[in-house]
Formats: sequence, structure tokens, C-alpha cells
Amino acid sequence: MASLWRLLPGLAGIGLTWAGTALAQTAPVELRYATSAPPKTVWEMQVQRFQKQVEEGSKGSLKINAFLNSQLGSEQDTIAQVARGRIDAGGYSVTAGSLLVPEISLLNIPFLFKDQKEQDCVTDKHLTKITSDLFLKKGVVFISWSEVGVADIIGKKPYLSPDDLKGLKARAQPTKIGGYMWSQFGANPNPLPVTEWNSAFQTGLIDVADSAPTFYFFSGLSKLAPVVTLTQHSDQGGVVLVNKEAFDKLSDDQKKALTGSATTTPAAQLRAEVRGFEAKIREMHKAAGGTIVDLTPEQRAVWRKGIEAAWPKMVAAVGGEANAYWKTIQDGVKACSA
Repeated sequence: MASLWRLLPGLAGIGLTWAGTALAQTAPVELRYATSAPPKTVWEMQVQRFQKQVEEGSKGSLKINAFLNSQLGSEQDTIAQVARGRIDAGGYSVTAGSLLVPEISLLNIPFLFKDQKEQDCVTDKHLTKITSDLFLKKGVVFISWSEVGVADIIGKKPYLSPDDLKGLKARAQPTKIGGYMWSQFGANPNPLPVTEWNSAFQTGLIDVADSAPTFYFFSGLSKLAPVVTLTQHSDQGGVVLVNKEAFDKLSDDQKKALTGSATTTPAAQLRAEVRGFEAKIREMHKAAGGTIVDLTPEQRAVWRKGIEAAWPKMVAAVGGEANAYWKTIQDGVKACSA
């Protein structure tokens, strides 16, 4: 009997070890997710819904630990970390995504698509596979498209014609194709990060820029450049990405929870939500004393015709597999307009 009592502590220890192992096996996998989504916006709502969908779709075995409002760093910094595996996943603008896959920057070519319907069709039905393949070569799994917002021209006066830009100092995206629109229309492009726009307008470093409504209104930029000309020349999408090594470690059910249409929101719905939110922001801008200037279809056609000649130069500047990506875009345009 005494010897039995001496064995009990050891047996209890083995039991605790087994229990600890069982707990460890059932603990959910967590993916650290970087995003610049600001609080109290449609993007925050979309991220939170994504978290819930993944957790429910995986039956609690996978969780998205989201860091909103650039808590882990800027888009430019964190997307590189996702590729290296230091951060597991993230949601990014096409501009940030082009730091890994330069070819997708072609989607930011000004006036590329006739309208949003054409763009959505080409993106969803023709560009998903080639985009996924390009990201995979960089060690990243493409999960889905998302939506950032449509860019308009902003300044202190309306810009109804490309001729209105001649000689002006313009903020350009810091990408290979960022300055082409401004140069084509006779303006002088100056590549600047978004954090410097306000001071650049205040000091006269720039006269004009282009911006999506969300950043424009909530950053205070709308007070410095209160006139929005609705050129809608670049409707910037987004991409949701996961590091490939992190993705490969997931179970099949967990992968389905991330990528399956049954557990995630369709890109069409994400776009509709963002575009609806932007319409509300424009109304807020007008209510605050700002100006919104509409273009007629004929005026917008003049803008588009004026930039078409520069499209081949933009494709050439991107390099890599840009020609193949461009051909896929053009084939998609033909198919979607048929």
C-alpha cells in the first residue's frame, strides 16, 4: 500500500502532462493580420466580419488577430514582413501589393477602365489566377480581392479639362507609373507619401493631388484642398494575403475557412460597401462646406483619351511580366464588353 501511495504523485504528473498536451492540441491557431483600416470605418467592419467568419468557418480552430490602423507599421513595411513570414497575413491596397508584385500596379493606370462595372468584371473573372500565381512566386498566398476606394482629383479649384493641370505641381504615387498621368497632362509630378500631403499643400510644394474620399476627408486634407473633381480615374482595389509557410501549416478545414466562398464575403459585396461609404463621405464633405464637381461623360472621355497614349509607357516601366498581365487585362476588357 505504501508503495502505491508513493506512485500516485508520479501518476498525477503524467496525467497533468497528458492534459496539457490535449489542451495544446486544441488551442486555436492565430494569424497576426496587419491592416491600415482606420477605426469606425467600413474597413474596420469588414475586418471584424472576416475575423468572425474565419473563426466560425474553422469551428474555432483558427483565429485572425487583427492589428488595425497600421499598429504594426505602414503598408509598405508590413507587406514585406508578410513575405518574410514575420507577420502572418494582411490586407493591402494594390499600390502596396505592387511592392511584391509590380505587375498589379497596372490596375492603377488612370482611366484604364470604362467604368466600375467593367473593372469589376475584368478583375474577378480574368485577373484572379494570374495575380495569385504572381504572388505565390513571392512566397505569399493570395486570398481574395478587396476594395480601397476610387481616386478623384483634389485641389483648390475644379479641373474640368486636362489642360487645367498644365504647369501645376502634383503629388504622385511613389510607384513606377505614379507620375505618368500628371506628366502626360503637363503637370510636374512629385512623389510623396500620404503623411506629407497636408504640409505639402500648406507650403505650396504641391498644387494638386488625387485621393480616395476616406483619406481625403478624415485626414483634414479636405480643408486645404476643398474642391473635388469627380474624375474617378483610378478605382483602387485591394488584396488579402497570407504568408505561404504559415498557410501551408494550416489544416484543410482551416484553409477553406480562409479561402472558401461559403465562409468569406464576396468581393462584389466588399466593393459595394466601400462605394456606399464613399458616397456618404462626399455628402459629409459638402455639408462641411466643401465642393464636389461632376464631369459629364464627354468631359471624362477627353481625360481618358488624353492619357491612353501613355499606357504603353507605363507597362514598359513596370517590367517583369507586365506585358502578360497587360494582355490579360485587355483580353478581359474585350470579354467583359462582349
